Amino acid sequence: MYKKIYIILLVLVCIGGCKKDPDLVVPTDKLSTSSFPTTLADLNAILNPAYGNLKSVGLYGFNLMPKALENAVHAGDANYNGDQAWNEMTANNLSVTNSRSQDAWTALYAGVTTCNVTLEAADFFEANSATAAQKTDIDAIRGQAKFMRAFYYFQLETLFGEAYLKAGGANDAKMGVPLYTEVPKNLEATQQGRASARDVWNFIISDLQESAVLLQNTVWPATEIGRVTKWSAKALLGKAYVFTEDWANAKTTLLDVINNSGKTLMPFAKYKDAFNGNTANEFNEESLFELNVDANNNGNYGPWGGNPNASTLNGVIWSPYILSETGTETGSRPLGYGGNLGVHDKNVTRFGYPLGYYTLVANPAYNSQLPASPDNPVQIMNPVYRAQAEAVRANKTADPRLYVNLVQPWIDVLNIDWNGGARKNVPVSKPDYLAGEPNTYGWGFRKYAAIDYHINNVNYDKWNWYFLRMADVYLLYAEANIGAGDAATGLEFINKVRRRAYDLPINTASARDYTSLTAATPAINDPVLGANPLRYERWAEFFHEGLWWFDICRWHLGPQEAAFYGKARNLSTPLTFNESKSYSWPIPLTEFNANEKIAGQQNSGY
Repeated sequence: MYKKIYIILLVLVCIGGCKKDPDLVVPTDKLSTSSFPTTLADLNAILNPAYGNLKSVGLYGFNLMPKALENAVHAGDANYNGDQAWNEMTANNLSVTNSRSQDAWTALYAGVTTCNVTLEAADFFEANSATAAQKTDIDAIRGQAKFMRAFYYFQLETLFGEAYLKAGGANDAKMGVPLYTEVPKNLEATQQGRASARDVWNFIISDLQESAVLLQNTVWPATEIGRVTKWSAKALLGKAYVFTEDWANAKTTLLDVINNSGKTLMPFAKYKDAFNGNTANEFNEESLFELNVDANNNGNYGPWGGNPNASTLNGVIWSPYILSETGTETGSRPLGYGGNLGVHDKNVTRFGYPLGYYTLVANPAYNSQLPASPDNPVQIMNPVYRAQAEAVRANKTADPRLYVNLVQPWIDVLNIDWNGGARKNVPVSKPDYLAGEPNTYGWGFRKYAAIDYHINNVNYDKWNWYFLRMADVYLLYAEANIGAGDAATGLEFINKVRRRAYDLPINTASARDYTSLTAATPAINDPVLGANPLRYERWAEFFHEGLWWFDICRWHLGPQEAAFYGKARNLSTPLTFNESKSYSWPIPLTEFNANEKIAGQQNSGY
């Protein structure tokens, strides 16, 4: 039924980078109306790939996070240096042929395409087949398509736009990304130059405003709980206002979400386990938009399986290690695809962990009459250090979010499907490749990581991915108030997020509160975050969620971040950052080969 609609989709493949080919163009006089939707089910079937596209390999299915953003912000420290695109991301020195940025460009425009096709199909269905009673349902589909189109353009502009907008109109005329607002009907329509940054942001804002109106009266049943709502649209709209420094509209919009959405921060008891696949925590009181990750039923999961939209595979790259079968760090086992990306040590102290590196000592309880094992190791963490580390955790000397995000060798224990037998509790280990390096922390990822996998399987991710949650709304609202000159309100909303991190009532002042916008944060010896609560809270709260890169770029923190992290395992030279180039990813070379209107419009430095 949708054959010709999906032929139209092929036209926009050129936007993601193909050679110009007249055979991909569908003349308008050849489009048969019999191929367009005749029922609401048809129309929903056209919309649904706009959601599914988020799980594409180039986006949150795989490449965008562990292979791009996590290296760019140095949350991860890559032990593997055999991927040039990965290395370029770590160095923040991309080439125009970088496969990670090209994959993101292609996948994001594929999402735009699906949204444009949906909107055109909705117009056709309403004009030719719908009843008056179906108007609300059609508008709900339009509202979702406009939200998703804005979401894709939001990411395109923040990754590839020449510069962020500034208050007072600065940067308005900088180059944004090409805007495709409808389905091209001929080859010429696929050729678009770069719109101005202001025009792109205005389009994003307009789509989100319209989405909120179109979804105004829509309440989804439990079977459709993953769909966006008017509050999703208003939250992203508020974020767009903050990112363009429109403080007045940001304050009004975000406060509406805070006061009227019915959403709030989830309690810490739920928050600490909200990123690891517990289905009871999905679509919770804090979530405004999340990627629903469901494995299919035939065992073919994610980008490495038979169904590329079935799941995601970020976690297999982020997998922590457990002790070897003989209870040693040498030969320790990853719970996924190990050896590629560990935790950068500087993140441990950035969360406020005050202790140095641990050492191993002889295990006084070792039983030589039994085989060495994780239950009977020959060596253990120095008990004096262990007691100190446990006290740091118990007393919340370090930010408790350290333990939400990461697992600590020897102290944290994971429940593992041990070689196909009964599940077994096994201590976390320093990665095998660090076993011979005593001056390393060797912590592993916990958030969005594989912490309960079968020991021998590279398995699939089974946790939903948060794109918008109320902690983001609170901190964006704080920033908008600070930008508008209301420091007191800004500080209060920063403290609400901090209080939740310490398992305190979010609306009651506490001894943990920051007393000013320049108060000391938990970050140790950190010139970037050590005396800036807003920056620190955004870093700590959204660590490992793919948001920090955008804050680095809009706040121009690149050189400071490079100096703080200093080095990366997959690079032979110290980290640097080219401010005249690296805040924007390059428009892919494939786009220049496909789109003659973009000639001469590359970002600076590429």
